[in-house]
Amino acid sequence: MKDGKTSYTRMERRDAAENRQRILDTAFRLFNQKGVEQVSMNQIAAEAGIGPGTLYRRYRNKGELCLDLIKDNVVLCFEDIDAYLEENQTEPPRTRLKGILSLFIRFRESKAQLLKGVEDSASTHRKTSGKAYGPLYEELHQLFVALFDEIYTGSGGQPNNVFRSDMLLTALRSDAYLFQREVRGYSPDDILDQLCSTFIPQP
Repeated sequence: MKDGKTSYTRMERRDAAENRQRILDTAFRLFNQKGVEQVSMNQIAAEAGIGPGTLYRRYRNKGELCLDLIKDNVVLCFEDIDAYLEENQTEPPRTRLKGILSLFIRFRESKAQLLKGVEDSASTHRKTSGKAYGPLYEELHQLFVALFDEIYTGSGGQPNNVFRSDMLLTALRSDAYLFQREVRGYSPDDILDQLCSTFIPQP
């Protein structure tokens, strides 16, 4: 009986893994074709050939699906940031902050649709979670605050660097960033320069 249970459990796990991959492959294809906002969870379930209940048991909303699709890229982005900070630890904090912004903007450009899906979900659940941002932005926020603290060490007045970091993150989020790209016509390099001149004090 034990062998039968083990074999059933393995089959169940394999089915769950196959369903997950089918969901991710289908969602990725539909998001690329139509955009995240235009695709419904029911559409993903139908195209993947699974029941809506199966989909919702694994992903409560499109944001969680987008996060699963993007998570490996998020890890790589922070590995790039860590490597950059390690290699440039003797550079002034202003230079390091600009470097982090440049790396994140490059990441944002490559994963714009999925990142917006993650953000939209985080906004919906912000009140219940008690956090202003999702995990990606929380980590960036900590880096920004630490670098702003470094920049202002020894200066006359100590500004509110938590607030400053909040505002910088707000400028990097999809709604604000895409407005600058698509409506104002700024390039990623233009946006980087504007963010630096706005948020990073000159020596």
